[in-house]
Amino acid sequence: MEKHFSAYMYRLRYIERWSLMRNVMPENVAEHSFHVALLTHMLCTIGNIEFGRHVDTNHAITLALFHDATEVFTGDIPTPVKHHNPRILANFREIESIASERLVSMVPPSLLAAYSPLLDSKSSEHPELHKYVKAADLLDAYLKCVTELTAGNREFAEAKKQTIAKLQAFDMPEVEYFLQYLAPSFEKTLDELSETE
Repeated sequence: MEKHFSAYMYRLRYIERWSLMRNVMPENVAEHSFHVALLTHMLCTIGNIEFGRHVDTNHAITLALFHDATEVFTGDIPTPVKHHNPRILANFREIESIASERLVSMVPPSLLAAYSPLLDSKSSEHPELHKYVKAADLLDAYLKCVTELTAGNREFAEAKKQTIAKLQAFDMPEVEYFLQYLAPSFEKTLDELSETE
């Protein structure tokens, strides 16, 4: 019997993000997942090298790749909608759980042990790793805001303020390191980046 899990994962490229806002540069969930995996790798590496942590970088990256997998069914529900009130958020979490179960049902039985924990929206395993993924998720949102603002799109000004406040609330030195040393480059043009090499 055919299993459609991988085919659905590839359909994440059709799910657009930031649907309530005017975008200069559209972004889909597949791109976002890749960026979150890159940022998770960077945050874990910063943590391990600069701050003496012992973070399982490879596992964290794997969690990042699948962190929005259920959106292939739910779509990308904008944060202001999800967090408008507790009932909406609770209902969304239930929908997310059902989407997770549907995805798990599409995994070949012999692979379930590997994929089921990655797709479980209620998983409480590895809270430290999930914190790195969540920080990377927010960092990607911050960088999206920076990119849009740099392109002259003021639509993202308030989102940038809100996102930086959420990042600061994480109180992670890895995030502060990234914001200080790596994030400023995102405001430069290609010519400006080339000049400083």
